[in-house]
Amino acid sequence: MPVRRALRVVRRYWRMVARRGRQYTAPARRAWRRSLQLRVVTLTLIGSSLLVSTFGWFIAAQSANILLSRTQDEISSSMSGKVAYAYSQLTLHPQARDPELPNTINDTVNDLVDGDQTENGGSIISIRAEHYQDLPAVTLPPVDTRDLITPDMIRTVAEQGQVAQQIRTAEVGGATTKYLVYGSPVPTKFGHLELYYMVPLTTEDRAANQIRTTVLVTGIALVILLGVVAALVTRMVVTPVRVAARTAQRLSAGLLDQRMKVDGEDDLALLAAAFNQMAANLQRQIVRLEEMSRLQRRFTSDVSHELRTPLTTVRMAADLIFSEREDFDPAVARSAELLQAELDRFEGLLTDLLEISRFDAGFAALDAEHTDLVPIVERVTERLAGLAERAGVDVELRLPDTPVIAEVDPRRVERVLRNLVGNAIEHAEAKPVVVTLSTDEAAVAVTVRDYGIGLKPGEERLVFNRFWRADPSRARQTGGTGLGLSISVEDARLHGGWLEAWGAPGEGSQFRLTLPVRAGDRLVAAPLPLIPRDRPAEVTG
Repeated sequence: MPVRRALRVVRRYWRMVARRGRQYTAPARRAWRRSLQLRVVTLTLIGSSLLVSTFGWFIAAQSANILLSRTQDEISSSMSGKVAYAYSQLTLHPQARDPELPNTINDTVNDLVDGDQTENGGSIISIRAEHYQDLPAVTLPPVDTRDLITPDMIRTVAEQGQVAQQIRTAEVGGATTKYLVYGSPVPTKFGHLELYYMVPLTTEDRAANQIRTTVLVTGIALVILLGVVAALVTRMVVTPVRVAARTAQRLSAGLLDQRMKVDGEDDLALLAAAFNQMAANLQRQIVRLEEMSRLQRRFTSDVSHELRTPLTTVRMAADLIFSEREDFDPAVARSAELLQAELDRFEGLLTDLLEISRFDAGFAALDAEHTDLVPIVERVTERLAGLAERAGVDVELRLPDTPVIAEVDPRRVERVLRNLVGNAIEHAEAKPVVVTLSTDEAAVAVTVRDYGIGLKPGEERLVFNRFWRADPSRARQTGGTGLGLSISVEDARLHGGWLEAWGAPGEGSQFRLTLPVRAGDRLVAAPLPLIPRDRPAEVTG
């Protein structure tokens, strides 16, 4: 249990750190996603840095190796001369107990040091006799060489009689210095002594550091230069693309006269010319379509207005005939009833056409006021009670106990609800229709749920098209015009709201009207779900 608790704590802190990291790096990640120039320059800098650092390290290492190799050759040659000179001096003594041998060793070291001053200043020379404890070691300058002449090197030179070399860094004379240490046996008549030659690598290190500094500065300058070149080249390509994007945004905003500047004859100039040609073609087509749409709206409005006068006359005559139908024979009376019903439908169609033409022309205005939606829903269901009774449909209301106040146009909201409830009753197939009203701080929603034939996949978007019918062969009971849902969508949009549909074959359908509580506010969510909660669970095989 303590382990699990510790793991949970670690995971919780890890998620917190990751979340904070995402928050802090969000601007950088956003800039990385949006800027092609930034990505190209960054990748160029990373790639060039890796390449230049690899080559710079290789060049610096090779230069240092060359300097060290040259120094080793020089010291090895000098070491051979020193061994030969020491041999010529020490071979005069036939035995190690010769009382003059220590003086000869001192003189030999002095001569070697004096002869070395013109070659490698600061070098150290030491002659030691590991097999003859009576002979003291002589070192000039007199410094501590224990960190330079290691036991392994002494073993190789003194016991194995071989030449050895190594590089050691030690503190000599109060300064830390790197030395190249050579050790070689010096043969004599009584055996051999050991000659150690220690040369400081200060000059070589300084030269290697200068080479590394030069390579580093050159590499940084090269990387910066490559970054600048990449930025300039990318800018040459990205700038026309950005200009094209801004021009396209202005075109999409309705500024159809916007064009790109064409300079030169290269590929970017061809792109700009092709873009301008496309924009010109789109402008001509849009202007042509707008003119056709304007003529169509004007035609619809004119026809609707012109039909008003003959319709009024026909309506007066039809009302007179309909009121006297009981005095006619049954066939004529039935014709009078059909004429009255079709005139009602025709008058509704003209009213809807005029309303649609106002929406198309942009003349529709919202007369918003603070309204309680509960009485509107109740009034709509009461007016459609006769239709529900004839269709054998029970309409169930699920309304809040408190008033639902919203800033809406009550006439338009009532028209939308009348269309939704009327369509639900018509397609309910004698099953109940449920009308639900709910609200929160920002929005108010009304759902109309039926359990009838439902909608096929894709029809939830088609139902709002003008004159669209799910089943053209199905007889209508309400005598609708086919424009009700289209007008309802426009009414919802005029409020800044949503009108959405859901449906499934055999499961019925649900329409949801969502409006902001305050006129002009932007909707984010709806208080009621679009997909009903009572939808039957899917059967899995």
